[in-house]
Formats: sequence, C-alpha cells, structure tokens
Amino acid sequence: MCRVAFYSGLAYTTGTPTDPCERLAKEMTMLNQNLLPEPEPTLLPDDADQMAYLEEHGPAETARKFPTFCNAWAKLSAAAAENGDDLAAYAYARTGYHRGLDQLRGSGWRGHGPVPWSHKPNRGFLKALYRLSIAADAIGESSEAARCAEFLRDCDPAAADALS
Repeated sequence: MCRVAFYSGLAYTTGTPTDPCERLAKEMTMLNQNLLPEPEPTLLPDDADQMAYLEEHGPAETARKFPTFCNAWAKLSAAAAENGDDLAAYAYARTGYHRGLDQLRGSGWRGHGPVPWSHKPNRGFLKALYRLSIAADAIGESSEAARCAEFLRDCDPAAADALS
C-alpha cells in the first residue's frame, strides 16, 4: 500500500527511489506544478520626456499635456490624499490605473505576469495601483483595496515593498 502526503505542492513518501510509491509521489508532484511558462515581463516604453516635464511643471500640468502618464496621476492622488480629499485621491488614482492598464495591454500584457519595478517606466503604473489601494481603503472600499494590494504584489513584490 502506498502512503503519499502532500505538503506545499510536493508529494512525499517513506519509500526508496526505486519503490513504486516513490515514483508515484514524483508523478503526483509533477501534476501539481504549473506547467505553463511564466509570461515575459512587461516593460512600458521610455517616459524620460514626461518625467522631465513632471519635474519642471508639476503633476497637474503634466497630466494635461500627457494624459496617459500614470506617474502624474499617482502624484495628484498623493497630493489630494495629503490635503484630505479622499474622493479626489481615489479618482486620480483610478484614472492613472486605467491609463496604465491600457499601456500595459498595448505593450503585450495579457492580464497577468510580471510588471517589474526595476524598469523605471513601469513605476508610474505601479504607483497609481498603490495609490488606488490606499484611496480605496480611505473611502471604505476594503475589498477593492485588498485586490489592488494583491495585484501590486503579483506585478512585482519589490514594488509593494518599495511603496509600502
């Protein structure tokens, strides 16, 4: 009789490597693994011009000139939250988030996969996503706040660590 136990997706037995139970455990472990490859990281296009404009003109003027630039929306959200305007913070963050989703899809993202924090043009989207989590929580949308926090960590745990 084979006794096989699962722990963290791995099957274990007390048999030897040639034991049929041990072979069964190895096969079961392989069945429990995700066999689909991880998608390639999504890298947004260079945004150095928008960043330079942001530094010189501030987030409101930058959002007017570059309405798809997520970093401006994230900064507007942070400023609104700092001034106590939770609804404006939420609206700015949501705008940045949706602009970022459009850009991610345009760059080949299919709804999942890494969006690395180390690639600086991705940071605007990741900041907008973080700001949306914070703003959603501030207006009582705890389930949306949790989903956004989880999505941020799924995109890149380094982003969640850097922004939290």
